[in-house]
Amino acid sequence: MHPTIADTLELSAGKYPERDALVYPRKDQRWTFAEFDERATRLANALADLGVGHGDRVSTLLFNGSEIVLTVYACAKLGAVFNPLNYRLKAGEVAFILNDAESSLLVFEEDTREAVEGAREDLDTVRTFLTVDGPASPGEASGDLPTYAEDFYSVLADGAADRPDADVSEDDVYAFIYTSGTTGRPKGVVHEHRDMVEHSTICLAESGIDKNDVGLSCLPLYHCAELHANLFPRVQVGATSVIHHEFDPVAVLQAIEDHEVTQLFAAPTAWNALAQTAPDVDADVSSLDIGFYGAAPMPRRVLDACREQFTENYLQAYGMTEIGPCGTFQHPDEQLTKQGSAGLAALNHDLRVVEPDGHPTEVVEQGEVGEILFAGPCTMREYWNRPEATEESLREAEGETWYYSGDLGYRDEDGYLFVVDRKDDMIISGGENIYPTEVEDVLFGHDAVVEAAVVGQPDEEWGERVVAYIVGEGVTADELDSFCRESDDLADFKRPREYRFVEELPKNPSGKVQKFKLRDSE
Repeated sequence: MHPTIADTLELSAGKYPERDALVYPRKDQRWTFAEFDERATRLANALADLGVGHGDRVSTLLFNGSEIVLTVYACAKLGAVFNPLNYRLKAGEVAFILNDAESSLLVFEEDTREAVEGAREDLDTVRTFLTVDGPASPGEASGDLPTYAEDFYSVLADGAADRPDADVSEDDVYAFIYTSGTTGRPKGVVHEHRDMVEHSTICLAESGIDKNDVGLSCLPLYHCAELHANLFPRVQVGATSVIHHEFDPVAVLQAIEDHEVTQLFAAPTAWNALAQTAPDVDADVSSLDIGFYGAAPMPRRVLDACREQFTENYLQAYGMTEIGPCGTFQHPDEQLTKQGSAGLAALNHDLRVVEPDGHPTEVVEQGEVGEILFAGPCTMREYWNRPEATEESLREAEGETWYYSGDLGYRDEDGYLFVVDRKDDMIISGGENIYPTEVEDVLFGHDAVVEAAVVGQPDEEWGERVVAYIVGEGVTADELDSFCRESDDLADFKRPREYRFVEELPKNPSGKVQKFKLRDSE
């Protein structure tokens, strides 16, 4: 039998009761594993007193903090289903997810209050609201709370310290994680305790994190990359987690020095921001042993800058919410020799590249582009309330369940995976297939281009035309067009026919560009 998520915390609390587990500087909180486990237990009992039972959905609309961490482990102790929402969502989006998940309780904070109040009249199942903006510890005076919400910390203080009388098994649902999506409405990914504990074990084996590490969580904990691939493994092995409310490059660099951080996860765009900020910040970052990243390959110039300023060791994970999220890893010794790749299949995972939407046995030739499939122990159970989407994405073959990623890629002669693009993002212009990533890679080689995203827009003559969205200053469309014409890495038919300069690109929480929003902006 596998342990549950709650078991992993309790085991670490038993082994390392006095070791620091959570540090949340914003509220001056520093909890040992014993204190962390006790608070999670108290919150679990408090939620039960509020009517939350086994299988009930508990949602959060929170920035990073100790509160979202306590909530996920309290739910695990009860057998309730954790449902974290993106704190950037608007009222209509919040209402959609809460109603779709049939949530019974919502935890929020002042910075997300506007969205909650805008959604309240449209909520079908939420009975209880908790806000974390009251006292940070029992006995403090509470601030002004919404009339419809109770104070999270007062509720926590009233919870009993005895483990809840709840029967939670490895097969129980741990969470509904709604995909931030690169295409339209989010879907609820259903994960069980077993596959998340397995996922943590795999991440520990691939990354080498141990009990002596100090990790900094500065990217959103409502997203599976930070929560499942970083915080969960640290808790399971007895390492320390420092929590930052949100990403700020200066604060991150200072935190590395203040807390002697040894490992940090950030998307390549965030690593780029850190590299650009570091020369102006007087912070000792020598404690950093390894940098984790995902969502996209690390551009070579960003990788070089980070290796020079922070650490030479970087580990990339590629995958998606539906599989945990980690399906492949690219290790530190592969960063330069296999730059641009997503690495090899994760421990206990099988990876195939097949004809798009083809049978798992229809594997393409080495070097040929096809759809990326995964089979492994961390795959979701289903999409909540989406049987047709589940059937399309999960297919049985040869005794395994294969997840159809919708990503296109190829494997080189050594078996390393290279992700080309989303299947839905491929551009067909004049009958030719154009993968936006190869155009973006060329554009990113221009010194003035900070970010680039390429999409196809309808064209009467060619079917689709290549349009590039550019974040950068001091460069014109004509200069970029000349740069592409002169490149030896881009055929002329793939060259953008239009350039649009923007201040930022729309992204989901993992840092992936939401190209459907760019296409819809036409």
